[in-house]
Amino acid sequence: MKNVQFEYGEGYLEAQLPESAEVFIPGETVADPPFITNVEKATIESILNPIGMQPISELVGPGSKVTISFPDRVKGGYQENSHRKASIPLLIKECLKAGVKHKDIKLICAIGLHRKNTDNEIRDILGEKLYYQFAHSGQISNHDAENWENLIDLGFNDLGDHIIMNKDVYESDLAILIGHVLGNPYGGYSGGYKMAATGITHWKCIAAHHIPRVMHREDFTPVSSKSMMRDKMDAIGQHMEMSMGKKFFMCDAVLDTKQRQIAVYSGYGKEIQPVAWETANKRTYVPWAEEKFDVMMFGMPQNFHYGNGHGTNPLLMLQAIAANVIRYKRVMKENFVVICSSICNGYFHDEEFPSYRPLYDLYQKDYHNSLSDLAKFGEYFSTNEEFINKYRFSYGYHPFHAFSMISCGEIAEKHCSAIYIVGAYEPGFARSMGMKTRPDFKSAIEDSEMYMGKNPRILALPKTFRTAGVHLMMKDGNIP
Repeated sequence: MKNVQFEYGEGYLEAQLPESAEVFIPGETVADPPFITNVEKATIESILNPIGMQPISELVGPGSKVTISFPDRVKGGYQENSHRKASIPLLIKECLKAGVKHKDIKLICAIGLHRKNTDNEIRDILGEKLYYQFAHSGQISNHDAENWENLIDLGFNDLGDHIIMNKDVYESDLAILIGHVLGNPYGGYSGGYKMAATGITHWKCIAAHHIPRVMHREDFTPVSSKSMMRDKMDAIGQHMEMSMGKKFFMCDAVLDTKQRQIAVYSGYGKEIQPVAWETANKRTYVPWAEEKFDVMMFGMPQNFHYGNGHGTNPLLMLQAIAANVIRYKRVMKENFVVICSSICNGYFHDEEFPSYRPLYDLYQKDYHNSLSDLAKFGEYFSTNEEFINKYRFSYGYHPFHAFSMISCGEIAEKHCSAIYIVGAYEPGFARSMGMKTRPDFKSAIEDSEMYMGKNPRILALPKTFRTAGVHLMMKDGNIP
């Protein structure tokens, strides 16, 4: 038997698995491509030689206003040479050399509908030196998707999507976007135009793509960069550029499992996305499995990705399970089973996720038989003044964030015969979301045999939420 430790609350839960079970850990089972050792050199070379547009020295001068929008705490690493810490000072240096005044540079944490990052979190993201150069004068801010004094309505694009964006970014002479090219269940990769379409916009814009009629299409699962969602995000970013009358200057890093830079690309999004994805494919789409699996097994901590409560908030639990379904569907048999450990103690973290408990309660009644039945309440929740104020002033997630997560969560139900939660403190929360519960992995595996037969092939994914995930493929598979 194999002893495998799965994430569980603040620790791990052990499973005794048959020798036939296969274990996959990103960056370990299959090594990542080599990472850059001289990050500063690679980054400045990229910035000075942008793809598809002029260098910064030709884009700005004395009197120019510059915005640098960077990803929030959810991804990207905090190490000293992380992409944000490495690239932003170099970009600022190029702007200052071109004659831009220090006072005319704004740093914007592109949170989208995530909760605002605290001062301490932004300091950790940017590093102390950069933080203290700009924080005292109010030149660092979180994007606020409900502050209409700093939003601009750009109307509708050719796909009929409503585009609203950050006004400071719109009015700047140079709009720089910092991106992380990491495998993402939502649209294939982070970075690129996804940064603009989700990070510096409004819930109505995000409601164009984080919704069932986009996420439940066949081109969304398994994950692919060629999907309606990706088309919409690209179109939104390009509509912003057309309205601004200028291109975003993007500086994107392809990252590995430990958030280290594999490559850095700068320039015009429409041209750097394909190049960055080609490099990222070598790490992200992993041709590994020789036979398809019956059971996908992993565990979730209480605190990960979106924050404390992600692994215990029942709506987010199902979203996290669905994210793995989207990533690994290519190596799973039809109607496979998921077995996941979670303490499932009913902790919603209401301060950080204020709209989630009311939405969960609504799911339990009034003919709501599937998560999609809740989608019609998106505008009602997203115009609720209490929820909006908690997003704006109390470090809560925007109310529409919950709807973007339930659209994902239902994908797990659509593709699985059964989903088991192992080790739940309050198993009723899991059962109320359509999941089955068992006290341990052994009993869950035994019960799953009614769906998959005796001796099911098990794919074990320890550390799946503590590492940057990959998209597994069959050994003879082609990258989509």
